Amino acid sequence: MELRIEEKSCLCVLTGAGVSAESGVQTFRGQGGLWEGMLIEQIASPKGFEQTPSLLWRFYGKRRRMAKRVEPNAGHHALVEWEQRLGERFLLVTQNVDGLHQRAGSKRVIPLHGHLMETRCTKCQRVFFDENTYMEEGEGLPRCQECRGLLRPNVVWFGEMLDKHYLEEISEFMKAAGEHLVFVAAGTSGQVYPAAGLVDEVNCMRGKSWLVDVDPPEFYAGRFNHVVRGKSGEVLPKLWP
Repeated sequence: MELRIEEKSCLCVLTGAGVSAESGVQTFRGQGGLWEGMLIEQIASPKGFEQTPSLLWRFYGKRRRMAKRVEPNAGHHALVEWEQRLGERFLLVTQNVDGLHQRAGSKRVIPLHGHLMETRCTKCQRVFFDENTYMEEGEGLPRCQECRGLLRPNVVWFGEMLDKHYLEEISEFMKAAGEHLVFVAAGTSGQVYPAAGLVDEVNCMRGKSWLVDVDPPEFYAGRFNHVVRGKSGEVLPKLWP
């Protein structure tokens, strides 16, 4: 099967953890969602930050180190080529925070869950690129150089709302495309909303939808027009040759 992109087609791509996993990014799912004996949901949350901020910073420090060691894969590069071919008729929405899409060269990216390599001040809300704050054992908590407020990774934690501007941008793109919308979801199991509901919006617009995943759950796969089982790094470069 090949993706059909016509003259009026607009292409929206959603990527999930499976795309990054092919580059070697650890998802923690294989460990039962545990880190240092705690559930990831307990650590990466506002309550977790309030109760054990040093543990949270060590967790994200590990993730930052990991992200710096890996490289974009063929799936990432295929999406860069799609963007170059379509320009403003292309939009990439990612649930991943590792920045691999941007490192591969993608420009039209909506990082739904934030940026792993960004830090935000909880007091003055200053956001800045920061790949070197790791929080080693015994170190003091990182604080803002401007106002001395406590710093946090600029990512969306469990229990937090997504940036409404991102959601509006996605909605506007899809509505403008209407029935000419082509939607491709890759490496995502459809368990996290609102991203998991994007395919339903596509169906309401009578657009075309594709799912690319190694082993997609039936409850999600059944909502797509086309399902291609396989690794995104192998499928995407061939999907729209």
